[in-house]
Amino acid sequence: MTARGPIRLAMVGGGPGSFIGPVHRMAAELDGRMRLVAGAFSRDPAKNAQAAQAWGVSADRAYGDYHAMIADEAARADGAELVAVVTPNHLHFDVSAVALRAGLHVMSDKPATLDLAQASALADIVAASGRLYGLTHVYTGYPMVREAREIVRRGDLGAVRKIVVEYAQGWLSRPIEQAGDKQAGWRADPAQSGVGGCIGDIGVHAFNIAEFVGGARVERLSADVSTVVAGRVLDDDCNVLLRFEGGARGVLVASQISAGARNGLKLQVYGEKGGLTWRHERHTELTVDWLDAPTQVLHAGSPYLSAPARVASRIPTGHPEGFIEAFANLYRDMADAIAEGRADAGLVPDIADGVRGMAFVETAVAASRAGDGWVALPRSPT
Repeated sequence: MTARGPIRLAMVGGGPGSFIGPVHRMAAELDGRMRLVAGAFSRDPAKNAQAAQAWGVSADRAYGDYHAMIADEAARADGAELVAVVTPNHLHFDVSAVALRAGLHVMSDKPATLDLAQASALADIVAASGRLYGLTHVYTGYPMVREAREIVRRGDLGAVRKIVVEYAQGWLSRPIEQAGDKQAGWRADPAQSGVGGCIGDIGVHAFNIAEFVGGARVERLSADVSTVVAGRVLDDDCNVLLRFEGGARGVLVASQISAGARNGLKLQVYGEKGGLTWRHERHTELTVDWLDAPTQVLHAGSPYLSAPARVASRIPTGHPEGFIEAFANLYRDMADAIAEGRADAGLVPDIADGVRGMAFVETAVAASRAGDGWVALPRSPT
């Protein structure tokens, strides 16, 4: 909370028919630390007004476009302090850049931008603005993912040797974008999504969580990025071998044509002394398998967890929290940083993560198309 109440939030995108917009809105307001006060929710005036009414936003603060919204809100004494960017990828750069240059903080859905060049340019804008930029890699907000990170950071597993991350979905097993599905449509369109389909949509999540928990950056990769469904332009299945700084090996699998899979994100990290496993579909548990000791199953909300994991839970152990709450942890961390005037938002992924994500997407896609085998992943200066 600031001295005058919750952090004031504006949103670009997220109108009727959006999946991720309502998620951001619910997450931002969950803890009472933020309040949605303005938005440019849709280019359709009727849908824009509908969203504003549903979410309690005054009609005069439901704007026809985000440029007008940002200009007006930045000039108001009670104007928005943070802009949530929940549009398709092709708008992420411009919305973020306009907001930052106007003196507003930004929380963007992933990936950061349409391409690596935009991400690098945005990093410069963030640095010049003096404002906070957060990227909603939501899985970093789960308590047991933060516990896994702490276990690795403490050295409990010893030196990390192998990281395996799998993100399997099946919802694009058929060409539903050709039948008018809105969510599939923009993801299958290079003009809106960028050069990556599956790899840019969920592969970046897998890449991010591997580095977030494993504690080392990917140095080199060998990628097989494929389009399986006939008539689809962008990739829908990805298999990538990884080599991390420090010598650990890795495997990343991201697929949206794994028929029957729902949201099967799974992370395994193996060290000298043991390994840990976290599954999104059992997200309140973290399994640690020791080389010379019995297996442990750790539970969210338990008093024996690390401080980062404990503060990420709102209710006692055995009462499951989920996707909205993980998003809310990122928004709560951002609210704390804004209210306290800090230069960073702690565990919230930032523009450096955004640049690395785009470097991963473009490098993997290009290497796969060229059949280049092992290639270096550019190291961002940010």
